[in-house]
Amino acid sequence: MSQPFASSPPSVRLVSLSDRPFEHAVAAARTCYSGRGVVTADEVSGVGLPPDKQQQRQDLRDRIAHSTFRAGHHTTLQHGFAQFALDGVSRQFVWSFLHAHPFYNSEQTSQRYVEVKPGRVAVPALPDAARRVFQQAVERQMADYHALAELLEPVAAQTYFAVFPARAKDPQKWRQPVQRRAQEVARYVLPVATHTSLVHTVNILTVLRYRRLCLQPDTPREARFVVDRMAELLFEADPLLRQLDVEPLEPIAQVTELVGDPQRHRQRIHAFDAELAGRTSVLIDRFAHNERRVADAVREVLGVLPTELDDAAAIAKVLDPQDNPLLADPLANVSHQKLGRALHAAHYAFRKRLSHAADSQDQRHRMTPAARPSVHAFLSPEPDFVTPGLVTQAGPQAVARYTESMQRTWTAIAELQALGVDAEWRAYLLPNAVALRFTETADLAALRHKHWMRLCFNAQEEIWQASVDEAQAIAEVEPNIGRYLLPPCAARHLAGIRPYCTEGDRFCGVKVWLQDRAAWRRSV
Repeated sequence: MSQPFASSPPSVRLVSLSDRPFEHAVAAARTCYSGRGVVTADEVSGVGLPPDKQQQRQDLRDRIAHSTFRAGHHTTLQHGFAQFALDGVSRQFVWSFLHAHPFYNSEQTSQRYVEVKPGRVAVPALPDAARRVFQQAVERQMADYHALAELLEPVAAQTYFAVFPARAKDPQKWRQPVQRRAQEVARYVLPVATHTSLVHTVNILTVLRYRRLCLQPDTPREARFVVDRMAELLFEADPLLRQLDVEPLEPIAQVTELVGDPQRHRQRIHAFDAELAGRTSVLIDRFAHNERRVADAVREVLGVLPTELDDAAAIAKVLDPQDNPLLADPLANVSHQKLGRALHAAHYAFRKRLSHAADSQDQRHRMTPAARPSVHAFLSPEPDFVTPGLVTQAGPQAVARYTESMQRTWTAIAELQALGVDAEWRAYLLPNAVALRFTETADLAALRHKHWMRLCFNAQEEIWQASVDEAQAIAEVEPNIGRYLLPPCAARHLAGIRPYCTEGDRFCGVKVWLQDRAAWRRSV
């Protein structure tokens, strides 16, 4: 499709591709019915055979590929992988499309640690008047970003050196972590149109599925542009795969836009926030007998009776790092071990409110899926945003600059709406701080791993708070499980594995492993 931006177009490069993915997929399919062992790609393509025999093999190859693909036997295509280098794509596209499913791996430039440079923003190809509004708003957001970073640095330094008083003797040496903390919070005013770069690896089936996913009603035109380029690069590298790019379907009908009804929007978010009652995440549902389910699964693995191993002891076998040291293994082997799979027996559901910035990291936990909002559900008619704690700590001047930035952004969005700009492009102007509300579900295995990563005091502030809320809520109703939902240092302490903190020079400065959950407080 045509370039959807007035700014530089997204760059898409195919960095690497599995050798002959189409023929290896067919070889894998034929292996299922082979009495001679593994079938090779050379065999399915007829390498070394006379031309007539070779053509017969290739005809058979193509028939097998089509029949298995159309019958839904897609695992054969998952043996092939493509690695793409993407640059100049928006964070809105990454959040709404590339990372909105579990079947990928990405390594992305971090706004927490890398300063955003001017001009690194996707500007849509809008009519002149609308483009000026968009561009001026982006320039104000970038100015607010730099101004806030300066306003926040003194309080970031104050809190940092309160935790590490010895480092205050040489503040210049430790300026980088202070700047990064200020920068991490200042990024909340940046638009979700801000550019990012990433390495994105997916199997061949996922690339083909991307083409179908572009039919969703709120798929950004940027997604269609990037996906078309990804698919073309794939087909150029292995033309045989083009056979599987099946006929297009009609796009899914667009949902009714509700952003023009402020009262309805206010009612919806008021009801949601009332349930949160000031928390970031609230437990809304769970299996009625999670502890018994996990305990039974453990006993079934071990082949023992309840009279030989009660529920608390059974749960400890799988969740207590003293009994199960693999819990403290950096390789995260919990779901791979037999005992660990008992944790899949327990399930939970949470309602959450996170900023776009925080949720862009939260969604990377692909085994804790959420029903995230479409563009029409979070493109609010009035300012609706999350304020990080450091902004409040920095005082009235920082709060005023932050709040004014939000108000100016929503004013610009309203101007774009008055000029007839689609919701898709108006959403690109929303700040990283925009509030997202959704329901997230997880089994205990995935949730425990997430808490292992996000209860660390170095985790992003909002995700850390959500994880604390969740661990505390579970501990109140399921104490035999909740007591083991711990940050990595506390789990390693229980297992007796040193060092307790694995963050090295990024140590948060707090001996969390010696604290009760009720005493957890973050200042940095």
